[in-house]
Amino acid sequence: MKTLDHIPVSKVSRASKLVLTGAKIGVNYLNYYKDKIVESEQEARKKLHENNASDIYDSLSKLKGSALKVAQMLSMDKSLLPQQYVEKFSLSQFSVPPLSGPLVNKTFQRYFGKLPAEMFDEFEEQSVNAASIGQVHRAKKDGKLLAIKIQYPGVAESIQSDLKMVKPVAIRMFNLQGKDSDKYFNEVEEKLLEETDYILEVKRSIEIAKACAHIKGLRFPKYYPEWSSQRIITMDYMEGEHLSEFSKRNKDSKLANKIGQALWDFYMFQIHQLRKVHADPHPGNFMVSKEGDLIAIDFGCVKEIPDEFYFPYFELRKEEVLNSPQLFKEKMLQLELIKETDTKKEIQFFSSLFNEMISTFMTPLKYDTFDFSDISYFNKVYDLAEKFNTEPRLKKFNSNRGSKHFIYINRTFFGLYSLLHDLKANNIKINF
Repeated sequence: MKTLDHIPVSKVSRASKLVLTGAKIGVNYLNYYKDKIVESEQEARKKLHENNASDIYDSLSKLKGSALKVAQMLSMDKSLLPQQYVEKFSLSQFSVPPLSGPLVNKTFQRYFGKLPAEMFDEFEEQSVNAASIGQVHRAKKDGKLLAIKIQYPGVAESIQSDLKMVKPVAIRMFNLQGKDSDKYFNEVEEKLLEETDYILEVKRSIEIAKACAHIKGLRFPKYYPEWSSQRIITMDYMEGEHLSEFSKRNKDSKLANKIGQALWDFYMFQIHQLRKVHADPHPGNFMVSKEGDLIAIDFGCVKEIPDEFYFPYFELRKEEVLNSPQLFKEKMLQLELIKETDTKKEIQFFSSLFNEMISTFMTPLKYDTFDFSDISYFNKVYDLAEKFNTEPRLKKFNSNRGSKHFIYINRTFFGLYSLLHDLKANNIKINF
């Protein structure tokens, strides 16, 4: 794969890159209108989506950072974008053009005052994994095989301007309307900034790995703070297969359930015991060892769950709450899904809409065991997401709904459900 010798860092250079991409998209639409004359609408639109997805991904993969992170987040939601975008954007999970050797050396010189070859007994210049915010190299030190994660230059400094550039995409992704959306964008910006703080990531990684060490079938790498810095993380190199690749080839239902159970138990323990959770459940952050254990390898995005959100959120899984207009209204108010200033008509509309959505979304939590391979359940979730995204009365009321904490908690559950579905895990014990 071709390496990158330069990443646009300034606001002007990054914006210029997106302007050029916009011009390419304009040409793609012109070709689409021509294609419709000689091809069916379905074929012409498929070609348009393929060309646009390729051009957008190519641009974002060169910009890297939060712009590419948005593509990664979008690829996790199969109900939001046409399949061509999902397939292309999913490459951002662990396969983008890596930094060149000179840029890697420059990063080490800045943070350690040494070249990687001076710090480690062996250091492979060719990266083994490149994603949205950083890339990974193999190294050896005192006989240990290590993974060195190096953050791309300028990522932290460009987050604010990147979010402004991709704001139209984020508005669609989070279904935001109205003038009071700043709290949501501030939440995304805060999380993205945390992901660039590798000292914080090492601290959280060590804490969560220690707290979850008892979970059966789950493994973590060891982290080395003495060989880590603000932009570089050193950890054990873990041998295994990316979860997405494993899910595609695996035919062993028993093994799928074992890995799926470890994944479920990992998330439930974090949410209900630690009250903070690994909020980036995409396949690039998990591996499967040759022994059939699940390996968690990235803790850049961790969401803390305050009590004022946790209690009303999980009380919504109870039938007595969903079936009681008064109790349901109380939880809706606490979660900012309805407001004290809403009219009776608005309360009725949002209560009906969210009752259906929450009841469906919480379905797995109502059972002792659940079959995540059941496509009918996921089709129902996708249909509801489509209904929510296209509901005209939401735009009419012109008001964002829900606590800012919904963004990453819902993302965590949707991501977890999707991973379990891809695994075809069909006998997951739910009780927590």
